[in-house]
Amino acid sequence: MTIFDVLTLIGGLAMFLFGMNIMGSSLEKASGGKLESILEKMTNNRIKGVFLGMVVTALIQSSGAVTVMAVGFVNSGIMTLKQVIGIIMGANIGTTVTAWLLSLTGIEGSNLFISLLKPSSFAPILAIIGIILIMFAKSDKKKNIGNILAGFAILMIGMQTMSSSVEPLQNVPEFTGILTKFSNPILGVLAGMLLTAVIQSSSASVGILQALSSTGAISVAAAFPIILGQNIGASLTGLLSSIGTNKNAKRTAGVYLVFNIIGVALAMIIFYGANAIFDLPFFTEQVNPADIAIIHSVFNIFATVVLFPFGGLLEKLMYLIIKETPEEKKAHEEKKAKLVEERFLISTAYAIDKVKEQCDEMALLAKKNILLSLDFIKIYNHVKDEKIKENEKRLDKYEDDLETYLVKISSMELSVEDSMKLSKLSHAIGNFERIGDYGVNILKTKRKMHKEKIHFSDEANRELDIMGNAVKEIIENSTRAFIEDDIELAQTIEPLEQVINNLKSELRAKHSKRMENNECSVENGMLFFDIINSFERIADHCSNLAVCIIELSQGSYQTHSYLKGVKNSENKSFMQNFETYLAKYSLR
Repeated sequence: MTIFDVLTLIGGLAMFLFGMNIMGSSLEKASGGKLESILEKMTNNRIKGVFLGMVVTALIQSSGAVTVMAVGFVNSGIMTLKQVIGIIMGANIGTTVTAWLLSLTGIEGSNLFISLLKPSSFAPILAIIGIILIMFAKSDKKKNIGNILAGFAILMIGMQTMSSSVEPLQNVPEFTGILTKFSNPILGVLAGMLLTAVIQSSSASVGILQALSSTGAISVAAAFPIILGQNIGASLTGLLSSIGTNKNAKRTAGVYLVFNIIGVALAMIIFYGANAIFDLPFFTEQVNPADIAIIHSVFNIFATVVLFPFGGLLEKLMYLIIKETPEEKKAHEEKKAKLVEERFLISTAYAIDKVKEQCDEMALLAKKNILLSLDFIKIYNHVKDEKIKENEKRLDKYEDDLETYLVKISSMELSVEDSMKLSKLSHAIGNFERIGDYGVNILKTKRKMHKEKIHFSDEANRELDIMGNAVKEIIENSTRAFIEDDIELAQTIEPLEQVINNLKSELRAKHSKRMENNECSVENGMLFFDIINSFERIADHCSNLAVCIIELSQGSYQTHSYLKGVKNSENKSFMQNFETYLAKYSLR
């Protein structure tokens, strides 16, 4: 084997790893965060967890990435250790899919159908299709599909390159001598573990072993312990991701490691015990890429089937190994108080989805505070006073945490669709926080009235009640339109906002007249104006939300041009809604 063969091997490995990375990241982008959401929501029993872990790992081609997600879920308190055990078991099975795809390089035969199954036949075609989509497709979805196809093609071509570069080794006695040393179970397991730990991918290390098997110099005795070691090495990715996390997240990574260690120990006892008793005839036979895929799959299925009933014991074992001190428990509670887990930044789409979930909660909290404030105007209540203040603190926390998180997401590589979502969320967070502020303004006004025993006239209260009902409807509709992304409902917000603006003008005029006639004091008048000003500003922010929802759904955000167009007298839909609301909230 010459230096050029070594360089070719390194180049093939680089292509293999690059292709796998491109394919995995593109599959995750194409999923739009759905894979992570499924993992989070559908793990109410271990059987589902195994199935989901298997499917998601097969799709994104990385058991390590799935384990990192699981660690993040547990660290944030979204999932329990018990829930993720099934996912981890399934991830071990799912990762074997790559080995089966790579085994296609070993297909031989002159039949047309068999020839088409060879990577040398279909990889260039996939690469061409992928490049065309990347270069000429306009939508992000098609570009992602192009990246998936190109990544898979590069992966397969890299595998072929590795296989061809090591072919000369089959005639090198020294190489055969090194491989026979790996027939020693301990050395074989260590070799597989170290190789996987270095390149941080069990799929890639199995691929390298499959490439070496094409020399015909690797026996079952040498391949078996290396494959077992590769599974232990894959666990180290999870251990690295658990650095700096809480104890439960560390237990999650520990389960992955312990699961594989126990599985390897059982497999070695059974395999080598059977060989000692029965002298297995295939023990010294040479393996090919398909044989390695079989061994890899059989081991992981075996480990999952055998250890599945003992998932509860694995959980208890981790609690015995990693104990939690009172100080660590307190730190865990503080960590849990964070609204969005930073580990979700592993997937841009999923991180944005998690922010949307928290933003929905913020919307409901802002609405709740306004509804409390509206009731508060009629009768002062100390309990409601404290509740409104508490909710406002929570709204401020939502704004601080979510805006900080959005800044981190914005520094990542974003698709056009993700950028639009980010812009929409940023606008929404600011508007919901300001809506909450005006609820507090109403609280302060009513608190002053209560303290100084100030009361409005029956007519003033009737007018506030009418305008308050309009505000109640606009906050209800705008929050629902945001949460459900309801464009049709969002289009009803602006006509109602215009009616509320008109009500403010009418109420100011009526109350000014009462002040002129000495029917109420100047101080009363100023407090009345404060309340209707807050009503009008709440409606303004609801309008901002609606415009944001409508405009970003159309791929733009031109507030002024939209409002100018929508308020045109020729806009029948706007005028119809405006007339309906005008009649509904008439002061007469």
